Amino acid sequence: MATFNKSEGLMDWLDKRLGVNKFLKVMMTEYWIPKNINFLWAMGVLLLTLFTLLVVSGLFLLMYYKPDTDYAFNSVNFTIMKEVEFGWLWRHIHAVAASMVFVIIYIHMFVAIYYGSYKQGREMVWIGGMLLFVVFSAEAFSGYMLPWGQMSYWAATVITNLFGGIPFIGDDLVEWIRGNYVVADATLTRFFMLHVVLLPVVIMLLIAFHFYSLRFPHVNNQDGEEINFEEEAKKYEEGKKAESKVIPFWPVFMSKDIFVICVFMMLFFYLVCYHFDFAMDPVNFDPADSLKTPTHIYPEWYFLWSYEVLRGFFFNVGPIKASDIGLAAFGVAQVVFLLLPWLDRSPVVKPAHKRKAYFVWFWLLIIDLIVLTVYGKLPPEGINTYIGCVASIGFLFLIFVALPYITIKERKAAQGGGL
Repeated sequence: MATFNKSEGLMDWLDKRLGVNKFLKVMMTEYWIPKNINFLWAMGVLLLTLFTLLVVSGLFLLMYYKPDTDYAFNSVNFTIMKEVEFGWLWRHIHAVAASMVFVIIYIHMFVAIYYGSYKQGREMVWIGGMLLFVVFSAEAFSGYMLPWGQMSYWAATVITNLFGGIPFIGDDLVEWIRGNYVVADATLTRFFMLHVVLLPVVIMLLIAFHFYSLRFPHVNNQDGEEINFEEEAKKYEEGKKAESKVIPFWPVFMSKDIFVICVFMMLFFYLVCYHFDFAMDPVNFDPADSLKTPTHIYPEWYFLWSYEVLRGFFFNVGPIKASDIGLAAFGVAQVVFLLLPWLDRSPVVKPAHKRKAYFVWFWLLIIDLIVLTVYGKLPPEGINTYIGCVASIGFLFLIFVALPYITIKERKAAQGGGL
């Protein structure tokens, strides 16, 4: 049995039993961050802050929400919004945080793509982040169903129908997911369980994995410079702070993160108090009605680009139906970013503005995704159909053809001394 001397204070008592000081050194005070980064590197901490707000506000809403098709709509729109003191505030916080999470996720994701932070030892960091994106998407979709408004019901009907396109097991899978032949009370209960219990636990585990995987290859920097972290950390510890290219995560880097969080929170609560409606669809303030189909069904804004990929293929190819092509393209769109470290065939880790062809590719991808998002909200009529089709094909072309082609050329140029 180990010998324990009398502890000098609470931290010493905890350290002897849990190794608290060693843990803090490994994860914070002796975890080194490059100096040459900007505020865009604070997006991960902002996401953690928003997820915390979602959990806390969700717990308050959970006290009054009723996962029953007869009571769900009223429990949200009357009980919480009108009868519970400050219930409106917690609902607005939850709704705005749900949308802002995806704003920050997309910024975080495309900053990593711009600076090439998904390769050369950081593949597991990228995989963890993309798995978080997928699970956050499932969490958002399950939450969108809970108010049981018109768009909640019909979006759930459309999305669950997609699984019917899977060969052999499609129809049975749809019935199993819904717990019924149609979207009904059993479906609402199942999605409530996913939203409140299962998916938040998975998100917490993936956040832990994401941070853990970042501990080894370290954070990338805005110049793509290779840094000897041990050597630079030694300089910092010896007092040569100006010469060192790194700073400790705590308290130096974290203090900068806290400043960014404070600025962001001002914007966040401005939206919560004055423009919360940007995160809520007006159609969803009508109770769900299975006999009244909305004129135009569409998901939340953060799913619109992939939704347009789904419906962008309106033509048959031989015996293959348009719906099957669209479903296959939609499935590919959900996982394609996960494959980015292997589709990018270049060893060069530099920001896009230092890689000419890649820079053009990056902004074409951004423009294409914006077009997909805009036309995903519009009815698929007339010229909208053709623009959506071109943008959908363009997205797949940029990822599967253009990216490998330009990065293979870049690799050959680098090997030949051209870069």
